[in-house]
Amino acid sequence: MKKDIKKALGCIRKADQDFGLIAEGDAIAVGVSGGKDSLLLLYCLSLYRNFCKNRFTLEAITVFLGLEPFDVSAVKALCDQMSIPYHVIETDIGRVVFDVRQEKNPCSLCANMRRGALNNAAKALGCNKIALGHHSDDVIETFLMSLFYEGRINTFSPKTYLSRTDLTVIRPFVYLPEKDIISAAKDLVLPIITSPCPACGKTNRQKTKELITALSKDIPDIKEKLLGALANTEQYHLWEKEK
Repeated sequence: MKKDIKKALGCIRKADQDFGLIAEGDAIAVGVSGGKDSLLLLYCLSLYRNFCKNRFTLEAITVFLGLEPFDVSAVKALCDQMSIPYHVIETDIGRVVFDVRQEKNPCSLCANMRRGALNNAAKALGCNKIALGHHSDDVIETFLMSLFYEGRINTFSPKTYLSRTDLTVIRPFVYLPEKDIISAAKDLVLPIITSPCPACGKTNRQKTKELITALSKDIPDIKEKLLGALANTEQYHLWEKEK
């Protein structure tokens, strides 16, 4: 097993131990966008089944936005190879976001609609958890975006219970840097689908990613410091008003 794959599996194991991501008998739906993050997560979870102390099953779900070109045949072949059932959910989210609503900042609406479609599909398949491919760079970028664009301190959690749907969202890659995902996906020759989204590469997330890259020239370990600060919940020294 190559070093990058071992590191990815080690990060999954650590996240599972730290946050209790996977329990005995879980039926986990993996959201597969066709990008490197979700495909590697699906691959690694298929391996993790072999040594995880808790037994769990996997379903792979792709929410098709109606944007072309988007050929999922190679993704289906990968799922067949790993004996993981694969489901493609047809939607018109792309048309609604770009043609009907003509959103200037389409990412938020698109994400909400995709989450809804994924949650519904997971419930219909009898799953109790959804696994998403967010990695440690995503954690940091989301934190800075919330700070800069919303004026609040926030990022997503490794495990989140959704009371409305009775589903739990888990993010097993929260400790894994994006550079390691890129390397592992290349080694495995994963069938990555290029995103047909018109907004791809033109978002606030991309701007934040470029800002972090620029800051890294002066502070090489800035990502590790930011992630460490987020994880060190016992030492937050933020303003507290007297009651």
